[in-house]
Amino acid sequence: MKLKIKPLSVNDCWKGQRYKTPEYKVYEYETFALLPKSLKIPDGKLQIDLVFGFSSKASDIDNPCKPFLDILQKKYGFNDKKIYKMNVSKKDVSKGLEFIEWKITSIDK
Repeated sequence: MKLKIKPLSVNDCWKGQRYKTPEYKVYEYETFALLPKSLKIPDGKLQIDLVFGFSSKASDIDNPCKPFLDILQKKYGFNDKKIYKMNVSKKDVSKGLEFIEWKITSIDK
């Protein structure tokens, strides 16, 4: 199915300036610490594969995508506009076993 409408960016969804919550600041700090110190991001168009392990079955699959992508691009110095394909899935896990699994690859041939 195809809809003839311009997609709306998250940045266009709210009016005024947004501020990071204390929870996001902690999440960003902890995620930075867990990510490998250096990673070679391929040139050209990229694909990212994401798996989120949630302990709550009510968690929306799309909510953690943007903050995690923003952290990745900040850590590794690339622009997430280079991502042309994203595969996202979620898994149910027990509380305390939450995770993020990810891989970035080139889709340029």
